[in-house]
Amino acid sequence: MKNKKLFTRFSFVFAVFILFVSFKTNNSSLLGNINVLIKTNYGDIKIKLYNETPLHRDNFLKLVRTHYFDSLLFHRVIQKFMIQGGDPDSKNALPGEVLGEGGPKYTVPAEIVPGIFHKKGALAAARESDLDNPTKASNGSQFYIVQGKTYTDSLLQIQALKITKRTLFNYFVGLSENQHYLADYKRYSKEEKADSIKYINDIFDAKVEKEIPNVAKYKFTPEQLKAYTTIGGTPMLDNTYTVFGEVYEGLDIVDKIAEQKTDKNARPIEDIRIISVSIIP
Repeated sequence: MKNKKLFTRFSFVFAVFILFVSFKTNNSSLLGNINVLIKTNYGDIKIKLYNETPLHRDNFLKLVRTHYFDSLLFHRVIQKFMIQGGDPDSKNALPGEVLGEGGPKYTVPAEIVPGIFHKKGALAAARESDLDNPTKASNGSQFYIVQGKTYTDSLLQIQALKITKRTLFNYFVGLSENQHYLADYKRYSKEEKADSIKYINDIFDAKVEKEIPNVAKYKFTPEQLKAYTTIGGTPMLDNTYTVFGEVYEGLDIVDKIAEQKTDKNARPIEDIRIISVSIIP
């Protein structure tokens, strides 16, 4: 009987220990922020991943550990806006090939956190358009790093109005009474009917314009105002895309990549390659 009690107690303690180790290993908030190094043929970029966005953090780390990003391109580059990579189709892409549709066969649920925004150096997840993706779920692998630009207070007010309109747009897209428009939109997209696609967009834009006088305009926090008027960023993307990290070293490399010449699809003329992505102290 004693031995049975001792075994039961040992089993319980061992189980608790295993759970603790597993929890500590998988919950990096106990370990502080995790940093990653993106090595490119233009230089190194060091990034801190946020614990406030655990789904995106853990997904990114999973891809890093499997060397998913190694040899991929920054396939979309827009100066004073952002640089984008993570499309697996870019690894062996031919010159001039249109990229941006690739990724793993899953999405990551949106983690749009108040207080985390698109300041210069922000790491965020790419996703499909609002009509294609009303829940704002992120592409499983594609990401972008914000370069952006600085704004005056008056220009920020214009951006605040754009955010308000986009929020309203998503609200109307999500209403059950409008789901037949989404079904039509998906059908038109598959059939590549540009005029019909525009027609659906115009319907939602009209709903937004009608409602905009009745809603309070989006307000930037003091932290946002300070960042956007000093270091810069892309405020029009706030509240619509998941930001899950930030560059803490290598912003000059982001600037260097962003200034490269591109084709009509914003793909750099000369390949900008991610040599590797690794976890660092």
